[in-house]
Amino acid sequence: MTTLSAVDLTDPEDREQQADITRRLLYFLNAPIVEHCRLRGVLPAPGAVRIAIRAGDDENARDFLYEIPNDAVTPYYVPGLLRTVLIGPQLHSSSDVDEVMGMALIRLRPQEITPDPEPEQGRALTAVRALSGPGDDEDPFLIGFLMHGDGLLRLYLQRTDRPGIVGADIRLTEMPATALIASLPSLVEEDQYRQPSPDDPHCDLLVDLTNW
Repeated sequence: MTTLSAVDLTDPEDREQQADITRRLLYFLNAPIVEHCRLRGVLPAPGAVRIAIRAGDDENARDFLYEIPNDAVTPYYVPGLLRTVLIGPQLHSSSDVDEVMGMALIRLRPQEITPDPEPEQGRALTAVRALSGPGDDEDPFLIGFLMHGDGLLRLYLQRTDRPGIVGADIRLTEMPATALIASLPSLVEEDQYRQPSPDDPHCDLLVDLTNW
């Protein structure tokens, strides 16, 4: 059994990774990661993050800690990694299994696991969350969104120095659209992407960025 000791995250990259994974998994406090598997917590560990999962119904539930090395996978892939592990049977060597705080600790080897693809809702959540931070409350850029079509997300945007609301269509790809999201404030001003919005009464014009 692992001896309990305090964890000191002195490496700034480890702290950032830990915080990023914690934010990404908050959604699963209200929705199961997979059927009958719910998030119980995100815990810091030396050079790794540990995800606490309760598997099973209330009568037969078991608690697990899945340990993922910080340098093995980016935070974006952690939910998909967990889905793969929780959906199908997995073989773990005895050296990768332990017990901590009454939970079965399983040390994962991400290089041997293919992450389950992020569902459309998860990809939409990633894009929306990237545009809506707590510091935007007084000067919001993102004021709404709509999932529509085949893997499309319409973002409703408003700049305080410009009149009107812009609807920006982006495609929900498997990879996070980090560069696109960061460039949105300038892209919505480019005439080559702008067009009228006759069918959507919620915005004054549309910006088509589905092929960006």
